[in-house]
Amino acid sequence: MFQDLHVIDFHSHFPTSRPWFAGMSNWQQEYVERVGERRAAIAKGYAMDYNRDWRLAWDFPLPEKQHPGDEEQADRWAAEVDRYGLRAVGFVSGGGNDHLAGIVARHPDKFIGFAHHSPFSENAAAELERSVKELGLRGYKLLAPAIQEPIEGEAAFPVWEKCAELDIPVLIHFGVMGSGGGIAWHENINPLKLHNVAKLFPDVTFVVPHFGCAWLRETLQLCWACANVCIDTSGSNQWIRWVPGELTVKELFRKYVETVGAERIIFGSDSSWFPRGFAIRYLQDQIRDCRNLGLTHEQLQLIFGGNAARLFKIDLNGS
Repeated sequence: MFQDLHVIDFHSHFPTSRPWFAGMSNWQQEYVERVGERRAAIAKGYAMDYNRDWRLAWDFPLPEKQHPGDEEQADRWAAEVDRYGLRAVGFVSGGGNDHLAGIVARHPDKFIGFAHHSPFSENAAAELERSVKELGLRGYKLLAPAIQEPIEGEAAFPVWEKCAELDIPVLIHFGVMGSGGGIAWHENINPLKLHNVAKLFPDVTFVVPHFGCAWLRETLQLCWACANVCIDTSGSNQWIRWVPGELTVKELFRKYVETVGAERIIFGSDSSWFPRGFAIRYLQDQIRDCRNLGLTHEQLQLIFGGNAARLFKIDLNGS
């Protein structure tokens, strides 16, 4: 346990040596191909400046340059789960469905894996079924701004039908994407793009990460309109600096508890690389914010583990 709570990290990325989002659009490579290497290098320089400032602000170390191999990386992550007393960690990406399933199988009592392939790819629904029933993955993750088709398109409906049948949570990133110099505009960037899909599939639980990632008003309205939409709290949420007002993560918790209740708020860290490992500062800060808001122990347990346990079908009172 962490303090007096069973904690599940709903949203982290397994730091594989492979492309993290294999099976989805590689928007970074597509950008290089479109603008050329010289211009891509200029843009990368801007991004590096943002990244340095962000890392210094949080006192995070530089990501290590030498990858130790995915098996050792999995063992390091399992050690992080033990070190911080976590019940489990959910990896929303990890080099493709088959590869991530292999990583999860190395520590099945600690790791949860999400399928992550485009809902518009050929046989997407069948691949999702295989990923869950044969590979043992327990959720489905998408980056909406990395999908070229309108996410509400009917061609993806068989995938939502399959999510309902499999009873798995669907985590879809909307809003600004990537670190500094990332994507701030795209056809699928607005979380309200999910409105009609969520209405048509009320038996599917959709989760919008990072409190809506700069689209706060739209995400709150989406949650109000669709009771099957939850939010996760993952990451530094530095986007609060780019919206009007003196917004804080504590204020985000207050707004969402008032709008959707603790039952639809899910803790995530967005952790990935070493030597940082599990981003414990996010967990500490968010628990402090919730305690200072006066949330009850039952509400804290829902946010920091209970809701994820329900979606992943984990018995928090079991071993």
